Amino acid sequence: MYKNELDKHIKNNSLSNSFILFGESTFLVDRYTELLTHVEGASVLKFYHDEYNFNSAKAHLSQASLFGDQNILIIKSEKKVPKKELDILMEQCEKSSDNTFVYAYYGSDYTSYAKPSAKTKTMCVRFFHPNHTEAVSSIAQIAHEKNVNIDTQAINHLLNIQNSDIALACNEIEKLRVYDRAITIKDIDALIFGLAEINMDEFIKKVINKRDFKSDLMSLLEHGEDEIRIVTALTSYLTQLYMFNIYIRVNGAPNAMEILGYKAPNFVVEDKAAQAIKIKPKQYYKLHELLLDSELKMKHSHVDKSAILLSTFIRVQQLL
Repeated sequence: MYKNELDKHIKNNSLSNSFILFGESTFLVDRYTELLTHVEGASVLKFYHDEYNFNSAKAHLSQASLFGDQNILIIKSEKKVPKKELDILMEQCEKSSDNTFVYAYYGSDYTSYAKPSAKTKTMCVRFFHPNHTEAVSSIAQIAHEKNVNIDTQAINHLLNIQNSDIALACNEIEKLRVYDRAITIKDIDALIFGLAEINMDEFIKKVINKRDFKSDLMSLLEHGEDEIRIVTALTSYLTQLYMFNIYIRVNGAPNAMEILGYKAPNFVVEDKAAQAIKIKPKQYYKLHELLLDSELKMKHSHVDKSAILLSTFIRVQQLL
């Protein structure tokens, strides 16, 4: 089963009471674990990673609730729960509709949980990384739940500055609750980055325009930005410019809806287009090769990451 099928069951109120959630998107696994287990007054037992204990889990689902409410069991782990134990826990849910069990599996052996047990009505759901439209929809839903008034354009901007990381973008929604009005792009820039912090896009533009970026880089690192995230942000930015470059060379003019998948403000489209055509296709290739190689070194080397980052950006400016 996939996300869209689960959504239909939620809408039609035809859910089972036991679930195995897994897949590439840990954000969606977390999101739906919360949605499926959010029951007022329920007796909840959670196990994280190495905390899991079969006897305690079984006892929780076997006991009658003192107040006649639901017993909810949540297991979050990268390790597999032994099949026999998993079957027993799911069978406990078959015996009582007052039980709910969610096994959020964060490992990579997805085939183990692709099909539910024949003895139960367990729903096994695989979540893929959401595309841009799905990400915007999820953020809009979370914003609605938190009473944050934010439109699609502002959500697109929030996603963009978080390099399409939906989990980071959703975390920022909480900050935006301070406003009791419609959220603007300026609000996001002011609150997410802060007056003393550096906007990632502006920093990247300095690098691409071959201006001095060192003080901005130090500011980003001092404010807690991760070196790998900074280099992947530049990779993502250049990939987007390359998409603009290709589209313009083929069609003559940019179209944000076809390039990005959403309608961006005109000043953003014009700015991206102007940057994109300044860089030649061979340069894009060499830049991506450099950035991916640097990211790999940061992940697998004991060399100072900040030193690699500085060296990489100097080399980027030499290639431009």
